[in-house]
Amino acid sequence: MNVLSCSINTLKGFYDISGVEVGQHFYWQIGGFQVHGQVLITSWVVIAILLGSATIAVRNPQTIPTGGQNFFEYVLEFIRDVSKTQIGEEYGPWVPFIGTTFLFIFVSNWSGALLPWKIIELPHGELAAPTNDINTTVALALLTSAAYFYAGLAKKGLSYFGKYIQPTPILLPINILEDFTKPLSLSFRLFGNILADELVVVVLVSLVPLVVPIPVMFLGLFTSGIQALIFATLAAAYIGESMEGHH
Repeated sequence: MNVLSCSINTLKGFYDISGVEVGQHFYWQIGGFQVHGQVLITSWVVIAILLGSATIAVRNPQTIPTGGQNFFEYVLEFIRDVSKTQIGEEYGPWVPFIGTTFLFIFVSNWSGALLPWKIIELPHGELAAPTNDINTTVALALLTSAAYFYAGLAKKGLSYFGKYIQPTPILLPINILEDFTKPLSLSFRLFGNILADELVVVVLVSLVPLVVPIPVMFLGLFTSGIQALIFATLAAAYIGESMEGHH
């Protein structure tokens, strides 16, 4: 009962933190729900950038890749290496998921550092990187949770749930609680780092608007890339763990 209570409280916590607001938000009213419009707008821009870049780069594939095709093949090899390292020999089917997650987070993070979203005027609220909103990071974390549950069940069937009593049944409550804390840590790590970086830049620009913020902005680009890699690596590690039972 204590485990069930903790699980319910964790799910309630996800619902509560979805209402966390930093800055001004632009909402769409759809039926009885309020939707964060600025998140959807910037997410569509990021998706358009990814699809447009990939389409242009591979519209005329060559046997010996050059230019954009060479860059995207390098990115694919990098994602495959990360997936294989964390998941193992059965990494193939999971490359699209890990790759899509990594690229979406990477471009989203960089868009917050490179694109002047705030100069676009809205009726109310302002635009920012998709990963600057807790709803986006929670959604990505829950997708990751669904992915590693699916991976474990597809590989082991109902025997997958035997992991909760390994190495001893005494650890059952802790093992169950771990599945609720994984998405929580994934979402808050990404959201906190991206939000903190943008806030630091905003404060420095308001105080010293010329040269001082530039190194911090370059550091933010580096941090944004690292956060995308960490999220994708942990997602692959969780999938590998659920398939193998250990990692």
